[in-house]
Amino acid sequence: MKNLAVSNWSLVLAFALVLVAVIVSTKEKLGLSKDIFIAVGRAIIQLIVVGFILKAIFKVNNVWLTIAMTMVIIFNASWNASKRDPNPRRHFWQSVVAEAIGTYLTLGTLIASGTIKLTPVQVIPITGMIAGNEMVAVGLCYKALYEGFHDQRQQVLEKLALGANRQQASHSLMRRAIKTGMQPTIDSIKTVGLVNLPGMMSGLIFAGVDPVYAIRYQIMVSFMLLSASSLGAVIACYLSYRNYFNDRLQLLVD
Repeated sequence: MKNLAVSNWSLVLAFALVLVAVIVSTKEKLGLSKDIFIAVGRAIIQLIVVGFILKAIFKVNNVWLTIAMTMVIIFNASWNASKRDPNPRRHFWQSVVAEAIGTYLTLGTLIASGTIKLTPVQVIPITGMIAGNEMVAVGLCYKALYEGFHDQRQQVLEKLALGANRQQASHSLMRRAIKTGMQPTIDSIKTVGLVNLPGMMSGLIFAGVDPVYAIRYQIMVSFMLLSASSLGAVIACYLSYRNYFNDRLQLLVD
């Protein structure tokens, strides 16, 4: 790892690759140039700030400060997942519950089994990986559920008219939404090692760890992400489908 150096000139050359994306956007009239520059600017600022914060937290090595940092990560992941829900009647707390249960249950299992220790240098990066992956699954679940209620509005109304309750009328839509939320993680695990070498494994190899040893950690991460994405998608779906009905079981979809 000592031989790995990223100079300022290296960053400038890497930024030139961003300009390739801007040129493509401009040439094809995609209208993404502004978003690309905003995303790059935010990424730089956020990473610099987080880098200094993590440096301080690692130095202090306090359990409660570590837990507080995991809560910040979960809050931000929940916020972004909630924003991806097109339903105007969405509730932010539902995303928080889904993210918190999925993340802490998975994280708690890893700590209890001795796979990782309750130290900031291990807990915080793992929490970020879990919550980030879960955020994608929850966001896709929200979007699929919204599209399902709009596309199959008549079928839901017919089930309600025949005496079905909210869950029975929405069950097929919920099942499809959960499947949609979990699919990216499943696809990623299918191709791990053959198509891509994920961050955990690549980082360990960069650090000089035996690739065979690094594989064990990557297998752990794959299981961890699959667990979190499934828990997050299921919990989010079972909480958010109620937002499409009122207390009289009327469907609130135009």
